[in-house]
Amino acid sequence: MNKSLAKFLKIAIPLGLGIFLIWYTYNSFTPEQIEEVKKHFKDANYIFVLLSVLLSVTSHFFRAYRWNFMLAPLGYTPKLANNFMAISIAYFMNIFIPKSGEVTRGIILDKYEKVPFEKGFGTIISERVVDLLFLLIFTVAALFMRFDELFVYLKEVIPVNVLYVGLTIMVLLPLFFGIFVKYSRSNINQRIKKFIFGLKDGMLSILTMKKKGAFILQTFIIWGLYLLSFYTALFALEETSNIAFGTILITFVVGSFTFAFTNSGFGTYPAAIMGILLVFGIPETTGTAFGWIVWTSNIASIVFFGLLSFLFLPIYNRSK
Repeated sequence: MNKSLAKFLKIAIPLGLGIFLIWYTYNSFTPEQIEEVKKHFKDANYIFVLLSVLLSVTSHFFRAYRWNFMLAPLGYTPKLANNFMAISIAYFMNIFIPKSGEVTRGIILDKYEKVPFEKGFGTIISERVVDLLFLLIFTVAALFMRFDELFVYLKEVIPVNVLYVGLTIMVLLPLFFGIFVKYSRSNINQRIKKFIFGLKDGMLSILTMKKKGAFILQTFIIWGLYLLSFYTALFALEETSNIAFGTILITFVVGSFTFAFTNSGFGTYPAAIMGILLVFGIPETTGTAFGWIVWTSNIASIVFFGLLSFLFLPIYNRSK
């Protein structure tokens, strides 16, 4: 496949999926339901929305601070401001081109802090491994707390035989994947192995870190702020302010996964939040409004700090 076409598809397909989900959601609503969604936006308590955004931005500062724990063993100690602006620009870039932010962070650190791109990018990959691990921990905890309700719901919407077949495939798939990775000599397998080895090296770099305890503590703080930010936003709507913790956790997890499918969760985040809240008795209109309020407010903050960072990064480093 032509490289230009491949790049175009990487941008167009996620964007198209997001647009389709937005169109599908709102075309499935009646005029009365659309008015309900508008009313939720109008009646929302935006003080809690602002507080939620501030908690999210605070997590970015901790991420910038934690980054130096990974760079220090390599002999580099970038300025905290440069780390924060690099992260802010990375989040901003991911809105338009999925996964481009990680590369952007490495380039910025190379340019302004003289950290070789390969080394800086390696620490970013390691960081993503840790984030994935924490997200999986949250996922397991959420499923454990709400498994019965989810299973009952799935049995209602999916035939039991199909559900059991799906569970069997989920169990067997990792086994077949392992066999494929071990014995296949295809180009795809070589790429998979390279990715897996990269993850392995990333984990090992964390294990050999001098300040492992501080790094782990910072990671707990970052993810704690993510969850606290989401929890705070729930108070923006009266209908979502009394949700059980298990429901909050699984909704947070589902929302987090959507960022992998479209440009920073465009279209998929509100749809997924609406879908999972509906399982636990929250009306579609409320779930949709809440999903869009959370997503829009966070994207607005990302755009704001991203553009400021684009402006001030060269000014802050003008001596270089």
